[in-house]
Amino acid sequence: MTTLPDRPHTALLVIDVQNGVMANAHDRDGVIANINVLLDRARAEDVPVIWVQHSDEELVRGSESWGYVPELVQRDGEPLVHKNYGDSFEGTDLEALLAERGVGRLVVTGAATDACIRSTLHGAFVRGYDVTLVGDAHTTEDLSAYGAPPAPQVIAHTNLYWKFQSAPGRSGGTVDTADVAFAPAPVA
Repeated sequence: MTTLPDRPHTALLVIDVQNGVMANAHDRDGVIANINVLLDRARAEDVPVIWVQHSDEELVRGSESWGYVPELVQRDGEPLVHKNYGDSFEGTDLEALLAERGVGRLVVTGAATDACIRSTLHGAFVRGYDVTLVGDAHTTEDLSAYGAPPAPQVIAHTNLYWKFQSAPGRSGGTVDTADVAFAPAPVA
């Protein structure tokens, strides 16, 4: 379905599951466990895994907070994309990595739901990708002190609105870890 020609493959994106991002994240351990399930499945099915790592004034490159959580292990040959903006495509080589692998569909996991996950979902979609959000494999911290809804509501709302995302030649969708299919559904 993707509007990107000659891009039949799917990739798993693991976005910003870094120590500083996950320190106060809702259901931290459950989300990490689900990402590990997806990593095992993707690797078993020869699906490309692409890691994304954010840097800014709070996530200083090389610091402990900038590092990935120890429960998730990047394997040799799995690319790491360094970014400075919410959208994982902005100012990075993500598009080139996906193009050389023939990827037109993304399965998205990570953090933070209301920042880098949403930005990357929309960034990928407007660039022509089909984008599936794994509803129980993304998270955020509680920012209700700043006027945001509690983290579970932010996650639930994102899952709800992305479930029905569509545009000509592209599809979105939200599924749980158990229901992720790395092979695209056949077109009827």
